[in-house]
Amino acid sequence: MEDLNTPMFPLSNDAIVIGLLALILGFVFKTSSIKTGGWKRFYTFVPALLLCYFIPSIFNSLGIIDGETSKLYFVASRYLLPTSLVLLTLSIDLKEIWKLRAKAGVMFLAGTAGIIIGGPLAILITSTFAPDVVGGQGPEEVWRGLSTIAGSWIGGSANQAAMLEVFKPSGELFSATIAVDVIVANIWMAILLLGVGKSKKIDKFFNADSSSVETLKLNVEKYQASIAKIPTLSDIMIILGIGLAATGIGHFFADLIAPYIETNFPDLKKFSLTSGFFWLIIITTTIGVVLSFTKARKLEGAGASKIGSAMLYILVATIGMKMDVLAIFDNPGLFGVGFIWMIIHVIVLLSVAKLIKAPFFFVAVGSQANVGGAASAPIVAGAFHPSLAPIGVLLAVFGYAVGTYGAWLCGILMQMAS
Repeated sequence: MEDLNTPMFPLSNDAIVIGLLALILGFVFKTSSIKTGGWKRFYTFVPALLLCYFIPSIFNSLGIIDGETSKLYFVASRYLLPTSLVLLTLSIDLKEIWKLRAKAGVMFLAGTAGIIIGGPLAILITSTFAPDVVGGQGPEEVWRGLSTIAGSWIGGSANQAAMLEVFKPSGELFSATIAVDVIVANIWMAILLLGVGKSKKIDKFFNADSSSVETLKLNVEKYQASIAKIPTLSDIMIILGIGLAATGIGHFFADLIAPYIETNFPDLKKFSLTSGFFWLIIITTTIGVVLSFTKARKLEGAGASKIGSAMLYILVATIGMKMDVLAIFDNPGLFGVGFIWMIIHVIVLLSVAKLIKAPFFFVAVGSQANVGGAASAPIVAGAFHPSLAPIGVLLAVFGYAVGTYGAWLCGILMQMAS
């Protein structure tokens, strides 16, 4: 007999949680489609994508759901994300995307530089008014824990794990820095999503020429209009078949390649080449790019990118449910270091953007390819237009490659600053 004293919350059944997340997404899309009255005014200032991310975080913060124990993010990131990447990239215009390489690359590197110098500067600034916050001895030295944030913010979880092995912070310190990593990074992503709706005003401030990005968007929209059709059940099943089959192929080869490299070439761990997730993203993105040169590209007319975008929105909701905004009060000093660090990253990004007159799109994607990685970079890029999501993926993959080196350098500089 079930114990009547068992608490109702947090919800531990993922079937119930996914139903709640789906209800939230449905509510957001329904209200954002209303073109009159208060809802129209509300969504003029608040992007729908931001709510899809923020509302689940409120449920997690209130203890209604538990993002830590739920498996939904793992399922979404390992199954839905690679499938969506295939469906978003199979219709890309690679020639047009290649034209964006210069400013995209510069802004990505600016973001990386902002993280590398931001860590030690944040320690130095904090030490002037709260030296105890950035102190510690042995495994409790705060800079050791912060080095794992550098790994996460330049590359991803694989790079973060590498810094954990290199600098060996205590388990308690590592847990605290994970909270800083997740909350500060996700608050910044929320700010970027807010900026998407004001990108034209921001571009005007930077005197940025966004014509290349606009040209790509217009070309994609023109192509979509030329092949648009009412999708049949066969079309939808073919789209899902291709996307999920590519994900299966990605997992199959990732499960072979990553262990083989780890066993035979362990030194390549510093490039994230021993990470199965890294290979999953590489393989599925490559399959999508290859399909863009075949007749499969015409599946875009039946809504391939829309199905891919729907999967991304589910991922957004599962990312949101992992954030507990109330955790800031557990260790406010450490969060202060994280916020100062992120502010320095943003200052570097905006300074470089102003210098080279880069559109806000490159600022947002260059930053998120570092801080968010392959899971959220395409979300931010896709918020501008679904056709731009692959740019976020490609930059995030580059982040995996340089993440360990950049994070190691940042860690050494933070040690010196301490």
